Amino acid sequence: MLKNIDAVIFDLDGTLIDSMWMWKQIDIEYLSKFDLELPDNLQSEIEGMSFSETAVYFKNRFHLTDTLDEIKATWNEMAYHKYRYEVPFKEGALEFLKYLKKHRIKTGIATSNSKDLVNAVVSNYEVGDFFDSIHTSCEVEKGKPAPDIYHLVAKDLEVDPGRCLVFEDVINGIKAGKNASMKVCAVYDDFSKEDDHEKRVLADYYIRDFSEVLI
Repeated sequence: MLKNIDAVIFDLDGTLIDSMWMWKQIDIEYLSKFDLELPDNLQSEIEGMSFSETAVYFKNRFHLTDTLDEIKATWNEMAYHKYRYEVPFKEGALEFLKYLKKHRIKTGIATSNSKDLVNAVVSNYEVGDFFDSIHTSCEVEKGKPAPDIYHLVAKDLEVDPGRCLVFEDVINGIKAGKNASMKVCAVYDDFSKEDDHEKRVLADYYIRDFSEVLI
């Protein structure tokens, strides 16, 4: 999997860290502040959107009076403690990062989440030295499945997209990596387990956890 690869780029939520479980509850609690219920299709509608795009979606769909900055600030506040103290790395992820560091393979994070929450995880686990580039989809024109965020990280790493390997857990993320002309490995996550067959079809590789990469 790592043959002819100069950089490995990770999605964050559901890929490097086990965090997807908390967002549905946050959405429920957030909407309840406005006496609104969570629509059944909400999670699939916002999959791959950047933090900023998701805020626009919420504001328009639910006719919220809060500004976009207020919406995002509330989400950051609701999620920060969990990201700082409760969200674990996926099995084998830290060991894989150490392997990449040892073998001088460049690494990056390309996430749809907010920079505040990414920094909370990186700070808590003291893993900043393992990443050569960290960017969010809020920094580019379009979120996943557009390739923009992966192109940005590859450019920052100074690595040709064709020599990058992406790890992703959801369909729109896998499509983003493929649209960026990169190799993609799909990662199992409970949140997206119903999409496993399509994930396997779309991706070049598939793993249940990172211990499988180095076998």
